[in-house]
Amino acid sequence: MTTTQTQTMLAWAQTAYGGPDAVAAARVDVPAPRAGAVLVRVDATSLNSGDVRVMRGEPLLLRLVFGLRRPKTPTPGRDVAGTVVALGDGVADLAVGDRVVGELTGAGGLAEHVVAPVSELARIPDGLDAVTAATLPIAGGTAWQALDAAAVASGHRVLVVGAGGGVGTFAVRLAALRGAEVDALCGARAEPVVADLGAARTWDYREVGLADLPQDAYDAVIDVAGAVLLRALQGLARDGGTVVLVNGGEHRVFGPLGRMARGAVLSIGSRRRIRLLAAAVRPSLTAELAALAAAGELVPHVERTWPLAEARAALAHVDAGRTVGKVVVTAS
Repeated sequence: MTTTQTQTMLAWAQTAYGGPDAVAAARVDVPAPRAGAVLVRVDATSLNSGDVRVMRGEPLLLRLVFGLRRPKTPTPGRDVAGTVVALGDGVADLAVGDRVVGELTGAGGLAEHVVAPVSELARIPDGLDAVTAATLPIAGGTAWQALDAAAVASGHRVLVVGAGGGVGTFAVRLAALRGAEVDALCGARAEPVVADLGAARTWDYREVGLADLPQDAYDAVIDVAGAVLLRALQGLARDGGTVVLVNGGEHRVFGPLGRMARGAVLSIGSRRRIRLLAAAVRPSLTAELAALAAAGELVPHVERTWPLAEARAALAHVDAGRTVGKVVVTAS
């Protein structure tokens, strides 16, 4: 095993579920990489709505997986970009000094170092900065998989509902890169952003309802908002079209289960399918996204960065639900 000279590090952690105030900074020992994993010096960590849900332990059903009384992994942050500084036993595919990015199922990104399984990492291409790379795995990967679920291709017409956040902005850009004609429903602040990313038409959801949008018109409706009536979404899709639910709903106890069940019922006998997306960790997909970003074809919208010392403020910003694009915490 290769070792690093640093003995302690700054890390944010929580010992109970709650809001941003439940997350505190501390000096802790730098972990040693286990077999099949590497120690990464974190250069950037992108925050997602999932980080906030785990932080608060909501929906309550989530606690069966992440911990009944507190998060099993106390340090938030799953989207991590950084540099390998030590190798665990059996690691041959990476070397010290390699720049890597990945979605870590064990979280831990809001720290100076994190142990990451090699199986969850992709190399960062030359010329791609860590902040951009860190935005890609969860939001970009989820958007890509949502478009795949609807088989979005060149010439298709796509509507993204809730287009202003991380997944939504990626969905707009990636659909445009596939040659689709993209419409976007989002907040007013996000309209110029999603237009720059490739949306042909944008509407402010506070001014325009789903009933005001083109009906029976879309090959794919990508719902990131999660609070929209399913029948209304279904009415936007053309015959043979697909509604993809990226956000299953916000029921405090059961989360997406109720919406999932309603979608399944509404899809019975209908040629307008409703599918609930279960996005998976796919490092190969992260690598494809990174290649697009390195080539300049995919430029994520980063609303703001915070230094690691102010990570609680970044969590509070995401927790408030007003982010346009992505929020990233950097090493300094």
